[in-house]
Amino acid sequence: MDNDRLRECLEEDYTRLRKVAAGADLSAPVPSCPDWTVAELVDHVAMVYLHKVACMKYGRPQEWPPETGGEEPLPLLERAYTELTAEFAARPPTTSAYTWYEPDQTVGFWVRRMAQETVIHRVDAELGAGVPIAPIPTDLALDGIDEFLVAFVSYGSRAWAEEFAEALAAAAGATVHVSAGDRAWSVEISADGVTVTPDGSTPSAATVSGEPDDVLLWLWNRAGDGAVTTTGDLTAFRRVLVAATQ
Repeated sequence: MDNDRLRECLEEDYTRLRKVAAGADLSAPVPSCPDWTVAELVDHVAMVYLHKVACMKYGRPQEWPPETGGEEPLPLLERAYTELTAEFAARPPTTSAYTWYEPDQTVGFWVRRMAQETVIHRVDAELGAGVPIAPIPTDLALDGIDEFLVAFVSYGSRAWAEEFAEALAAAAGATVHVSAGDRAWSVEISADGVTVTPDGSTPSAATVSGEPDDVLLWLWNRAGDGAVTTTGDLTAFRRVLVAATQ
């Protein structure tokens, strides 16, 4: 996806998240994030935005969580989004910026990451508010699947080896074919990490397939097994996914 399209999706999902949260009981629990209320979800998204603004401004890792000054959740979210989009508007996507993903140290990484962060948490807000989940555009969902498997699972399994060690040991030797729309990915798990091949060409013992939005939400544990079609034993793979989303 190009930068303009990602910015467009970010705007749409932020707007939906803000609207849903404004009409919700902020004390309501978020079923997909059991430790959070809707207010805490909104706070989290706002703090993520402010954290990334600082990463781009200062070009180095920033402390988490950022200082928010005790603002109420919705005004804080609005301010944070305004600062985030102003930062994106001021910097071409190819501009150098600190990110946690070593292969891509650019502002463009954060545009993509914030678009994907926002769509998942927009769904969380809808679940917490008890309203219908708005459709996720196919291009955004496919991009999100790719980002999740390549950056969070494959790269993450080596960058944060200690956090993945137990899950990798249990899943070593597992192979999974993930397919959605016209895209497919092959996932091979070893004790040393996860290898993702973005053409789905490697024979696999288990499969996950479905509509792009359903597969994306399944990977992020926002949809149950009934939302996708599966074959084989995915128990060990699920442990790796949990490690990737901590």
